Amino acid sequence: MIEHDDHDHQGCRHSALARAEARCDELGLRLTAQRRRVLHALTASHIPMSAYEIMDRLGEGERRPSPISVYRALDFLVANRFAHRIESRNAFLACVHDHTDPAETAGEPALVFLLCETCGAAAEAEPPALPSLLSGIAEETGFTVRSSVFEIRGTCARCRAAGLAPSPPSAQLPSGDPA
Repeated sequence: MIEHDDHDHQGCRHSALARAEARCDELGLRLTAQRRRVLHALTASHIPMSAYEIMDRLGEGERRPSPISVYRALDFLVANRFAHRIESRNAFLACVHDHTDPAETAGEPALVFLLCETCGAAAEAEPPALPSLLSGIAEETGFTVRSSVFEIRGTCARCRAAGLAPSPPSAQLPSGDPA
């Protein structure tokens, strides 16, 4: 969810953490201290974070965790739908929706991520009509869908209202790269 002035982020954060704890209890999964810390770091905002950004955040004031421990925690969180991987950013985002148990479905839900190119925030949506649309397209072509995640880039309402615009693509290239 891309935050707005009336967004209760603490409630959102508490809900995501409570849902993960309840789901782990229900399924007999272990939400270890490390997994909980990584999820807590992800719920700090609606801006996707890389594994190394998570490590830096967790290392503030205490010993920085190893990359492998953070990646293992992220693997668990993604596999159990407590977090999502934003492919284009190689980053992770806490899940704020209660998706169906992966064991109860034939595959992943059809997810859409709205990614603000200005502030970096992300919103997650699971449009109800999308799975049947995609299923029809796949059936017509004989294609078997493994996952369907869409990343849509643009400008969020908050940035638009503030008159902010994303940096031009050439300004986003690392120095030394040709435009």
